[in-house]
Amino acid sequence: MPGEYPLPAGQAVSGGHQDSQMARSSGRWQTMRRLGGRAAVVLLGATALCAPFGFAHAQQAAVASLPVSTAEVIQLAMFVGVMGAALISAIALIREKGRIGAENAELRGRVADLNASLQRSEALLNLRDQRVIVWANENKKPELVGSLPLETGAPDDRAAFLGFGRWLMPRSAAALENAIAALRDKGTAFELIAETHANAALEVHGRKSGAHVIVRFVSISEAQRGQARLKLENQRLSAEYETLIGLMDAIDMPFWMRDGDGRLKWVNKAFAKAVEAVDSSAAIRDGKEFLGTQSREAIAQQHQLRPLFQQTLSTVIDGDRKMFAVTDIVGKEGSAGIAADMSAAEAIREEYSLVVRSHADTLDQVATAVATFDAGQKLRFYNNAFQKLWDLDAGYISSAPDNALLLDRLRSERKLPEQQEWRRWKENLLSAYRAVDPQEHLWHLPDGRTIRVVANPQPKGGVTWVFENLTERIDLESRYTTAVRVQGETLDNLAEGVVVFGPDGRIRLFNPAFGQLWGVSPEALRQSTHISAIRAECDTRADKSPWGDFVSAVTGFDERSDRHGQTELKNGSVLQHAVIHLPNGQVMLTFVDVTDSVNVERALKDKNEALRRADQIKNEFVQHVSYELRSPLTNIIGFTELLSLPGTGPLSPRQREYVEHIGSSSGVLLTIVNDILDLATVDAGIMQLDISEVHVDRAIEAAAELVADRLEEHSIKLAIEVKSAPKSFNGDETRVRQILYNLLSNAVNYAPAASTITLACRQLAEGVEFSVHDDGPGMPPEVLDTMFQRFESRVNGGRKRGAGLGLSIVKSFVELHGGSVRIDSGKDRGTTVICLFPDVPAGVRVAAE
Repeated sequence: MPGEYPLPAGQAVSGGHQDSQMARSSGRWQTMRRLGGRAAVVLLGATALCAPFGFAHAQQAAVASLPVSTAEVIQLAMFVGVMGAALISAIALIREKGRIGAENAELRGRVADLNASLQRSEALLNLRDQRVIVWANENKKPELVGSLPLETGAPDDRAAFLGFGRWLMPRSAAALENAIAALRDKGTAFELIAETHANAALEVHGRKSGAHVIVRFVSISEAQRGQARLKLENQRLSAEYETLIGLMDAIDMPFWMRDGDGRLKWVNKAFAKAVEAVDSSAAIRDGKEFLGTQSREAIAQQHQLRPLFQQTLSTVIDGDRKMFAVTDIVGKEGSAGIAADMSAAEAIREEYSLVVRSHADTLDQVATAVATFDAGQKLRFYNNAFQKLWDLDAGYISSAPDNALLLDRLRSERKLPEQQEWRRWKENLLSAYRAVDPQEHLWHLPDGRTIRVVANPQPKGGVTWVFENLTERIDLESRYTTAVRVQGETLDNLAEGVVVFGPDGRIRLFNPAFGQLWGVSPEALRQSTHISAIRAECDTRADKSPWGDFVSAVTGFDERSDRHGQTELKNGSVLQHAVIHLPNGQVMLTFVDVTDSVNVERALKDKNEALRRADQIKNEFVQHVSYELRSPLTNIIGFTELLSLPGTGPLSPRQREYVEHIGSSSGVLLTIVNDILDLATVDAGIMQLDISEVHVDRAIEAAAELVADRLEEHSIKLAIEVKSAPKSFNGDETRVRQILYNLLSNAVNYAPAASTITLACRQLAEGVEFSVHDDGPGMPPEVLDTMFQRFESRVNGGRKRGAGLGLSIVKSFVELHGGSVRIDSGKDRGTTVICLFPDVPAGVRVAAE
């Protein structure tokens, strides 16, 4: 203890001050010893010095007084020497004693100072605001000095105090144990803040001085306590920060932190991997961003309104666009964010939503009413059939009503079956929420409906109710029974023969008409009769019996396909039969007597063949006459032109008029003959188109010149619209001019006097379109259907009746080009004939007549 060893304790506590004082005291004792030695030497020296002096003095005395003997002189000299030495020694001793007394007084003062310093050190060590642990090399057992306040929670007991984990926080105890071990083994000094279980902070200092290891616990002041708390908080925050950073670096979600300027200052490994960087430092150094510019701008704009940003954004990772749930929060010194990959979750969620929506849509289309109640007996789903079945308003049914309350409401509205004990019936019904297996009930409603109710318990405690309306089913079963009887009666009275064979080839059903048509005896027509027996009896009644095919269709393994045919019996009857495969594997044969219809059909075919041959003869006659007329017409036209020449001789006005009429009539007749020949060429399929570049303006101008006289005769104007027309297109220019001439001639024939005919051409995506419009009386619908037929000539308000070949020629020539012709006409809105030529002509092909 310090009381038992004051000097070591003082040295341990105060340091080097006492050591210096002890050194000075030791020096003074040594000085005193040296001074004593010196006095003896001086005394001896004085004696030695005084001996000659005494001897000389004795000689002088002897000379002065002769009676003195030599012995006396020697004695006197020795006495004088001894007295001188004694005197000198006395003087030296007196001086040394004074010096030693002064030094002793000084030493006593210093010892008093040391005792006071020791008492002060012991008083300081024994204060209740610090405690010291001292380890000495020769004594491994530590010594404890001082004590700590009770409010710190530090125990006074030695063993309890040295067990740091009992009264210090685990983190502080572990840090202190490690620091003391390093201090004792390596002499590493430390200073740390320890936190007790009583939430008190202690300053702990560790030092190694000479042979002692000292650890001091100090209870700090309030200001220091606040600083200590801040240190502890800093230590805790640093540890938590390192833990969080480690966690953020370990998770497989990109995480980033930015400084106040928005630059990246830390990213985790997942971020670096997502941006294809070598490591986190490379990602920060290169400024690689996980989100796109637009997404970062959206985050910055959101931060201006509020610090937290939460939204699902898309970005490209490894070449694939993925969805991430981004959470970014901004603080005073920067921001931090994390992105969770929601691609798989979004896909699953979307698929789940689609499945739920699909199931809901499917159930809405089902006629069976379905309703699902959760574990709290609240309605969570219903389909349209459920709402229609109970006739519930949408507002009430959408409010998630309770199952029991819904039953009470249906009962009050008299929609549920009447029960003698309603409460027990309802409790029995709602016991489905506690059941394991489905329950089934049959309700007969007051309105006459029959409902099959199935309560299917759900794994999470709910129940799905299925309400199947059996009213129609029961009604259908009744109707089916009635229909079967009616069908039997109907089949028995049908004129059509019907027989049904099963998969085994035996009769399942037949009617009397079948036996009558084939002459089968009643004994053979039984439900157990095999088809081979029927075939044996029917084969003899037909010239070409179809019963071999019937047997194959009934008993064979060929493809089950329906067939139809016709058979003529030896008695002259004609039966039309049908082989129909039924869904249940049976085969039905039907037979209809069509003898009268066949006879009529044969007569009609003979008549049609006669008409076709007559039409062919007519066409051949017209073609022959056309060829035969062409040569005489050419001669007539030639002689008429010859008579008109001045060199032939003068003609009277009447004769000249007759010649002009003969020429014009011959020209019209020649045109008709040429048209007939062209149509004959088209019909023969030998007409060839001379495809070349057709100039639109030139073709229109040529056609207009041909009808200029007729336009002038009736004061009709021709308006040409070619603003949207192409300069040229590919086609047969001669036939195009002929088409336009026929269209204009037809328009002139029907246009009123002093009116305007419009010829337009424009370029369309499908090709080049020509249209000719006149303000004539128009064509009724029944006339439009026959306008393209040959020799169909109708005046219909026109000036003269033609041969009826103009539009036929137009249609044939346009279709030879691969185009089409249509007429837009109506009463009091004139007629427009529209011809469409393709950009690429179809070439030489046969025109449809």
